[in-house]
Amino acid sequence: MTERQLVIVGALMMLIGVGAGAFGAHGLKRVLSADMLAIWQTAVLYQLIHALGLLLIAALSTRIVGPLPGWSGLMMLAGIILFSGSLYILALSGLKWLGAITPLGGVAFIVAWALLMFAAWRHL
Repeated sequence: MTERQLVIVGALMMLIGVGAGAFGAHGLKRVLSADMLAIWQTAVLYQLIHALGLLLIAALSTRIVGPLPGWSGLMMLAGIILFSGSLYILALSGLKWLGAITPLGGVAFIVAWALLMFAAWRHL
């Protein structure tokens, strides 16, 4: 991903995350059980943290040479989609099998941070 793409996607993920947080706090509070609302909130938290991570990668991408920041950004976006996305759908649908997808998103987050760490170690 390019610096521009990272900023755009990071800002979009922040926008969606803030909206999802507000929707959960106000729109879903009376609809979901406490357990499902907690799952929703976890999805929002991880989305917001990793959207900030995308913006951080964008900021660092001008200082870190090579493809690793872009790959880190792609893995972070994949993590948001797989981790937060599966939790959002789980909270709304109650489909428990989606819990099997969530760890794949967690692994993508770990890989994204590891790639960024390795890129910084090599180039900063």
